[in-house]
Amino acid sequence: MFFILSKVLLFLLVPFWWIVFLGIWRIATNSATTKKRLGYIMVFLFLVLTNPFLFRQVNLTWQPVPVILEKKVPYEVGILLGGMSGYDMNEVGYFGNNADRFIQTCNLYHQGIIKKILVSGGIGLIYKNSPPETKYLHQQLLANGIPDSAILLDSQSRNTYENAVYSKIICDSLKIQSPVVLITSAFHMKRSEAVFKKAGFSFVPFPCDYKVIPKKFSIGEYFIPRIELLEDWSYLIKEMVGLVVYKITGKA
Repeated sequence: MFFILSKVLLFLLVPFWWIVFLGIWRIATNSATTKKRLGYIMVFLFLVLTNPFLFRQVNLTWQPVPVILEKKVPYEVGILLGGMSGYDMNEVGYFGNNADRFIQTCNLYHQGIIKKILVSGGIGLIYKNSPPETKYLHQQLLANGIPDSAILLDSQSRNTYENAVYSKIICDSLKIQSPVVLITSAFHMKRSEAVFKKAGFSFVPFPCDYKVIPKKFSIGEYFIPRIELLEDWSYLIKEMVGLVVYKITGKA
C-alpha cells in the first residue's frame, strides 16, 4: 500500500504541476485580487525554480562529498542500488541518466576494492509489465568482465526501503562480513544511508553520479533561467520529502 500510494502521489512533488495548478486556479477564480496574487506566485515560483544558482547551491548542500576507497582489505560486497536502467516496449534494456552507478561499481570490482556485487532493484512500477531491472544489469555486469560467481541479485525490491530489507536478508543468509559498500547516486545517498542504517547495516557510503559539481563563476551557469530545472527539482524534492516520510513511518 505504501509503495502504491507513493507512486500515485509522486506527481505532487513535480514543480511543473504546481505552476499548472496555480494557472488553472487563476483562470477559474472570479476574484481580481486572487488572480493578481496567483499571477505573482506563479512568476515567483518560475523564477526561483529555473534559477541555476539556487538549484546548484541546494544540491551542493544536499550531496555528500566524494569518497575515495583505498585498496587495503577488500570489502566483501558492494551493494548497487537500482534506478539506472529500464526497458522499452520490446523489453530491450537500456541505461538511463544514473548509469554512473554502474560504471563506478564495475571500477570498484576491477580495482579489487569489492569482492562481490549485490544488485538490488526489481520492478519499480505499479503494473509489473516489464522484467526486473536486475535482469538487464546482470547481463551488463557479465559483459563487463565480472564473473557470475561475483554477482548477487535482489529482484524483489521496488524502492529504497525494500532495497535495504531484501539486501539485509541476502547478506545475513550468506554471512557476509561488515562493512559493505553502499553505492548510489549522490542525490540519493542521504535517504539511502538513513534506510540502510535502520535496517541494521554497517556500511561505507560510496556516492557517485554527481548531478552538480562545484564550478567557477559564470553568468550562464548561475543566473540565466533554465526551464529543464523544473524537472530536475522534482528529483531533489522527492529525496527530501522521501527522507522525511521514511522517518515518520519508521523506515529510516
